[in-house]
Parts: sequence; structure tokens; C-alpha cells
Amino acid sequence: MTNTQFEQIIYNNKDKYYTLKTIYVVDDSDTNLAMAEEALENHYNVMTMPSADRMFLLLEKIIPNLILLDIEMPIMNGFEALEKLKKTKWAEIPVIFLTGTINASIEKQCAAIGAADIIAKPFSSSELLDRIKSHIK
Repeated sequence: MTNTQFEQIIYNNKDKYYTLKTIYVVDDSDTNLAMAEEALENHYNVMTMPSADRMFLLLEKIIPNLILLDIEMPIMNGFEALEKLKKTKWAEIPVIFLTGTINASIEKQCAAIGAADIIAKPFSSSELLDRIKSHIK
């Protein structure tokens, strides 16, 4: 599948099917990746990756419906990654930032560069699901 949104088709026991939208989770912490995957795996096709560089490589093959992006990462932080994303053909993908620190300055910067939302870590599964649902249909 090239340059197309990927929705995993799931079949139920009555030969009907539904699709799972794809969510990228980008975070340099294995613990945070595992927590997000556990919270989302029954609702979405979850693809985890440890860096923004990996995210951009995968975007060439599979376009997600939404990206959960850590702000504080080495090499390319979340702000830099979103700024780069906004200059590409994938600019319309909603991005929700994940961060351990939320303050007025961070909220202002997130809004200024086009983030869809921001969630404090550690997050609850219900909060994560609710926020995602508000940004993708």
C-alpha cells in the first residue's frame, strides 16, 4: 500500500466487517509506547516508533489517521517534527502532543504550530481515547 491511509479490516463472526483507523505513536520511551499501545490496541491499528525520523520514513508507506507525538525527544523534538510535517503533503494529519509538562507557554507553542491537542503524561486510557475520538471520525 503506497501513500494511502491504512485502515485494517476486521471481520466479525457474522461475515460483516469494520475498519480500524491507524494511529502512530511516536515517543522515545518504551514505557510510554507500551502504555499507549495497550490503551489503543482494541480500538485502532497502532503503530509505535521511537523517533520522528522513523515516523517520516513510515509516512512514505502508510498514512495514519492521527499521530500522537512526544514533545521531548532527542535528535528531532516534537515541535521540530510537527513543523517539518506541516511543510509536507501530510500536513493535514491531526497531531496530538504528549508531554510531561503542560504550561501556558507550551500550550501557546502547540497552538501556534498547528497541533490538534495536547495531553499530559502519564495519561489515562479513557482520556487518550476521548481526545483521539474528538479529532478523527
